[in-house]
Amino acid sequence: MTHLRKMMLEELERRNYAQTTIDCYIQTIADFARYFRRPPDQLTPEHIREYQAYLFRERKLAASTVTQRLAALRFFYTQTIKKAWSVADTPYPKKTRHLPSVLSPEEVTHLIDCSQTRFHRTVLMTLYATGLRRAELAHLQIPDIDSRRMVIHIRDGKGRQDRDVMLSPTLLEALRDYWRGLKRKPTEWLFPGGSRHTSNRPITPRAVWYACQRAARRAGLQNRVHPHTLRHCFATHLLENGADLRTIQLLLGHHDLKETMIYLHLSRQHLNATASPLEALKLKDKVPQSE
Repeated sequence: MTHLRKMMLEELERRNYAQTTIDCYIQTIADFARYFRRPPDQLTPEHIREYQAYLFRERKLAASTVTQRLAALRFFYTQTIKKAWSVADTPYPKKTRHLPSVLSPEEVTHLIDCSQTRFHRTVLMTLYATGLRRAELAHLQIPDIDSRRMVIHIRDGKGRQDRDVMLSPTLLEALRDYWRGLKRKPTEWLFPGGSRHTSNRPITPRAVWYACQRAARRAGLQNRVHPHTLRHCFATHLLENGADLRTIQLLLGHHDLKETMIYLHLSRQHLNATASPLEALKLKDKVPQSE
């Protein structure tokens, strides 16, 4: 490990950054230095500007990803090597806000029914029943399933925040069925890793993605579905069934209600309840002849 890498790692760790953020920041600086084939402390704002353009032009990265890379560079310069950082010289890119894809309840049913194994089925049911992020699901521990209170406890979610979500009776029965099918009962992780789910480590978030992709392919939905899609479905279907935005915000672990308000744009109930202004026009019955 180089001296600079060690310094940056220590600065990130003493601020209690999440491990995923630490990994991303460290990898960004390594990629930045590799691109110019020079140590990162020898690179200037001109290099940052060129690197930012390269990420868009050649790597075709999304604006949110480039923003994250710039945040890593800013941290390195201001906190690790204590150099000045000009916001004017390194503007954050404008974000493109796309509405997420949402499946109908019937499509979610079909997706889950197309799961290849009991394990994959349980993972998809848990994603949809709780709205968890895939990393949150991967790190669920056995004591997090509280069948007495019918809640699931989420530890160390995004932003280092704990929260509780509902435990569906249907999900509880599925988890018990999954548990009964395990040849070796885990002592810590609800979803152990390994080919036979006997590891002392949890599954990886990629394993959650794989379970979703396999089912989506079998269901003919592969171009529309990833694990986060089921989180969007969870929130949208709750809203359509009468849950209020504040409750959904707490269940999702959003810091800002504005993040949750996107589901107003996805809810069929709210869209259908709003009439188009065309309905108020008194148009003539006579249709003009085409030329």
